[in-house]
Amino acid sequence: MAKYLLLKHYRGGPKPHPNAEAQMDRWTPEEISAHIGFMGQVADDLRERGEFVDAQALAAEGEFVRYGGAGEPPVTDGPFAETKDLIAGWMIIDVESKERAHEVAAHLSSAPGLGGKPLHEWIEVRPFMVEPPVVE
Repeated sequence: MAKYLLLKHYRGGPKPHPNAEAQMDRWTPEEISAHIGFMGQVADDLRERGEFVDAQALAAEGEFVRYGGAGEPPVTDGPFAETKDLIAGWMIIDVESKERAHEVAAHLSSAPGLGGKPLHEWIEVRPFMVEPPVVE
């Protein structure tokens, strides 16, 4: 089994599908409920298969923070990150293969959005590092 992080971006990927371009703040309450219900059902299905580890949705607001130097406060850019740089949420799965991780990501990509149509959104699939990189 291998763990993968599936990242849902507010906007992102090589080229957004037209169904994925309408931001959730333009959806009806029913469309939002259908989307969240779909995500919950995917998590339940993965739990039954023993593949679900965790999942969380994230708020749109946030700041970039970095070390400011010894004795200095952290440096922030304020809440100015562009929406395309923000992660909407994530799911961690533990599956048999990269191909299975891609199957799960593709299914998540079909979550309903505006008008109940599949979003076709890009899902970033990142394997967990199992060992530190070798430096020679």
